[in-house]
Amino acid sequence: MKTRAAVLEQGSTRFEIKELDVDAPGPGEVHVKFVAAGLCHSDLHLIDGDIVPRFPIVAGHEGSGIVEEVGPGVTKVKPGDHVVCSFIPVCGRCRYCASGRSNMCDNGAYLVSGNAFDGTFRYHADGRDYGSFSMLGTFSERATLSELSVVKIDEWLPLDVAVLVGCGVPTGWGTAVNAGAVTAGDTVVVYGIGGVGINAVQGAVSAGAKFVVVVDPVQFKLDTALKFGATHAFTDPKEAAAKINELTWGQGADQALVTVGVVDEEVIADAFAAIGKGGTLVVTGQAHPEKLTIHVPSGELVRYEKVIRGSQYGSCNPHYDIVKLLRMYDAGRLKLDELITKYYTLDEVNDMVDDLRDGKLIRGAIRF
Repeated sequence: MKTRAAVLEQGSTRFEIKELDVDAPGPGEVHVKFVAAGLCHSDLHLIDGDIVPRFPIVAGHEGSGIVEEVGPGVTKVKPGDHVVCSFIPVCGRCRYCASGRSNMCDNGAYLVSGNAFDGTFRYHADGRDYGSFSMLGTFSERATLSELSVVKIDEWLPLDVAVLVGCGVPTGWGTAVNAGAVTAGDTVVVYGIGGVGINAVQGAVSAGAKFVVVVDPVQFKLDTALKFGATHAFTDPKEAAAKINELTWGQGADQALVTVGVVDEEVIADAFAAIGKGGTLVVTGQAHPEKLTIHVPSGELVRYEKVIRGSQYGSCNPHYDIVKLLRMYDAGRLKLDELITKYYTLDEVNDMVDDLRDGKLIRGAIRF
């Protein structure tokens, strides 16, 4: 079957729309017609070199759509089912899945290789194989995926909104609720209010945080965070730190959540200084894998028992939490519609990237 897709070649800084052949589903696979795809900063990392996949590759790892065909042995879904993609294909059997940490499923090893579990590829054109980012490649009208990569959702939910729960929403929400363990009365500071950070705000508010302080250089993002329940907003991290010190009578924040697009030493230093005794610094944002971006005074780490931890996928269980978060949305307890700043067509994918870089988006999404 033919599909149009946004493809990234090695060394390219712009997506190219190409017509590709996509394979029919094999054993354990499903064929999905996408309705929507969201843009994460992780897709920009493919361009900027902070994530180095096998090229050429079809980008995109947030997707929602309808199952059109299933391969032999598929039991999770059937044709006609509405699904949201999980960017980690959860096996349910490895050590990490079996111990309740399916966000670290061993299948994560396939995320940047772009191939299926058997080492082959599902997209082809002009005698070449095209990879799929996170084994998904959602910047395409159609895709053939592992059944482990799709989560069936309630059919009455709008797919062009539900798409956000594939990555940005659980990653941010879980950064606060799971990794940060925010509880009622806590003081939380969030660095970086994009598609992940805004949902860290939602998570902290839902968990009962007393103060939620946000830091971002873009005023539009700060204004949005205040609408989502943040209590204080700053463009300058030093001003934010002074306010946190005032609000907590000098005790510091309980949690500092780093959800910036690209993590550097400066934001880590600011976040580490902002937390008080026993405080937790959660790093969710990405950086180039060879860059050493965490340098903190070990004496302060030891004396004050501060905690630094990473969080992948918001430390969520994707196949459980995707459904849970959507049912919270359905009950009016989670904002999703308000997250999408603008919809684009597939042909406008580079405009969407430019708008994200320019600070114009909380979240942009493609409607197919």
